[in-house]
Amino acid sequence: MIEQKLSPLKQALSHHKAYGLLNTTDNIRTFMEYHVYAVWDFMTLLKALQRRLTCVDIPWRESSYPTEVVRFINEIVIGEESDLDQNGQPISHYSLYLEAMQEVGADVSKVQQFVASLDTSIIPEGAREFVEYNLKLAEEGTDEEVAAAFLYGREKLIPEMFTGIKDALISENADCPTLIYYLERHIELDGDEHGPLAEKCLKSICGDDKDKWQRALTVGEECLQMRDALWNQVEKALLQKSGIRAA
Repeated sequence: MIEQKLSPLKQALSHHKAYGLLNTTDNIRTFMEYHVYAVWDFMTLLKALQRRLTCVDIPWRESSYPTEVVRFINEIVIGEESDLDQNGQPISHYSLYLEAMQEVGADVSKVQQFVASLDTSIIPEGAREFVEYNLKLAEEGTDEEVAAAFLYGREKLIPEMFTGIKDALISENADCPTLIYYLERHIELDGDEHGPLAEKCLKSICGDDKDKWQRALTVGEECLQMRDALWNQVEKALLQKSGIRAA
């Protein structure tokens, strides 16, 4: 039911005009300078889930959630905070993304300044509202709201988007092995592993509680709308670079 209700928003996002502009390394560079904030605040949502669904307190106590859910959260934390890069060295996905940005000549100074200060005024318009929404959700949202944002705002969207970017880089013979590795890694993880597990996680939290499912639906809609607004800003920035006014 929730999938059907979110389907129109997801379909619209999957055909967003911004994707059609991600066909050159130069445009992908600009995209990354916006998207990096979503890479960062993904970790905030994940850590909110870890704090809520597993035990990170002393003394340790068994989680009230099924062990399958606890394992999923812990597994994804390991992967996101300490995955292996293309050379087999441990690295967080955020740091890997920064390396990929530098590889293609994207500016990492603003996001580094933001992470150090947490001053959201540093973030460019479009990405700023996206981050502020997710930070508030991570701090104040219910378990099902955070899990819904994690599933519908992230894991369900990434594989298709990253596949298109990877294809554009390959067709352009771009020399960016770190970025291509990052994209391939997330296509694999999010499509085959994390997406289905995130769905199980939300189902476990909501169960048969109609109120929880309604809150999950509301957040799912909001997350997709926030993502659309972010892509609108990316599209605007790319068109301005080309001297074209956004419609």
